[in-house]
Amino acid sequence: MIGQSPAQVPSTSERVRRTVALLSRRGFALGPDRLAALCLGGAISEKDVRWAVAASPELTIEHGLVLTRSDSGRAGAIASRAAAHDSDAPRYLAMTLRFVHTLVSFAPFIRSVSIAGSLASGGFRASDDVDLNLIVDDGRRHVAYVAVNVLGLVHALGHRSKPVDDLTRRPLAPRLMTANLILERSQCHPLLRQDEDMAFEMAMSQPVFGLDVFDEVVQDNPALLEHFPQLDYRSTAMVIDPGSRPRIPAWIFPSFLDGVARRVGGAAWHYMQWTRRGKPEALARVAYVRATMRPYSLFDEQGAD
Repeated sequence: MIGQSPAQVPSTSERVRRTVALLSRRGFALGPDRLAALCLGGAISEKDVRWAVAASPELTIEHGLVLTRSDSGRAGAIASRAAAHDSDAPRYLAMTLRFVHTLVSFAPFIRSVSIAGSLASGGFRASDDVDLNLIVDDGRRHVAYVAVNVLGLVHALGHRSKPVDDLTRRPLAPRLMTANLILERSQCHPLLRQDEDMAFEMAMSQPVFGLDVFDEVVQDNPALLEHFPQLDYRSTAMVIDPGSRPRIPAWIFPSFLDGVARRVGGAAWHYMQWTRRGKPEALARVAYVRATMRPYSLFDEQGAD
């Protein structure tokens, strides 16, 4: 179920089961040690995780990962992702930090950027794109979307040899840097959604710019901390300092540009879905991701799905 409301978690076993389910819906899994640190309701010990798995008819450990038994058939593929992450992620993390530095210098209305998706979750492989979550000034969501995609395309032109799949294959250059979730500041105070899926999205993300803005959102939405108290302790290891590069003045991006960007971005988004018309698995994946983001997904008002 997407968007489960806050509720008192009855037991450690149930917390582990629900955390595994959150990961499973996104196609990932973690080992007992990382799962213990991430657990819904707050960190527990690795021993507690192993006890919960042993006590649950729904959970198992395969390939060193905690899985639902229904995921056993794809345990090898999930484990392969985890192994690829160890070799592929460092290069793409460094690349992403450079891209974000350029992005926030170009787009002064972007107040916070977090790495999300597989690169943050531990299941990244070279054919994936890099998901970014943004918090932007009011009235700048669509301009931010276009900015990420235009700069992302320019960036990707230098990486045309990058491996691709049905989700990242594009005509001119691979899909490499992409906007996953874009929130305006007023949408964050408070968030309409403070369920465990939204809390999990934020808990798994890694802020790399605007950590203070990210932290304000967490503190103003206390239900997020009820789900994942770990949100109160964010690492600053990858947070960039854009101060060494001047940012473009905000007046260059007047408010009316967001309407233009909405039409341009919407047309581009629909075109990309059209290119996937013969790839039902890719379309299903896009539809699922958008469902997890509602009511914040862009272009829904145009009937996008």
